[in-house]
Amino acid sequence: MDDYPLLDVFWSMFWFFLWIMWIFLLVKIVDDVFRDHGLSGWGKAGWLLLCVLLPFVGVLVYVVARGPDMTRRDAERARASEAAFQDYVRRTARTAPSGPAAPVRDRADELARLERLRDGGALTEAEFQRATAKLPA
Repeated sequence: MDDYPLLDVFWSMFWFFLWIMWIFLLVKIVDDVFRDHGLSGWGKAGWLLLCVLLPFVGVLVYVVARGPDMTRRDAERARASEAAFQDYVRRTARTAPSGPAAPVRDRADELARLERLRDGGALTEAEFQRATAKLPA
């Protein structure tokens, strides 16, 4: 261990972690280039060539030139993904099967279902009144 002083170990670790951070940043940039719908095909090719041929310069120039937009695009993608998930949950909850394992529906949905059963003749007026009395407020 005398051949490699402690300060050299720290410097080696520092440069190693900077290199790893640069690789993560390069992957993030390539991901951003391919997901940006506002960038033309030639623009995407140009940024990728710059990042491949002059990697350090290309990454730094991209971060300076398009860095703020990267954050905005990421936030928009996250909002769109969350909205799609919420829409899926709403659609799935509306079409859930009825029965003991079904999730609790809200009062208006239950009343509408009971009215359809009553109008269809499956429930009498007395059964309808008893069922509506049992509904949560």
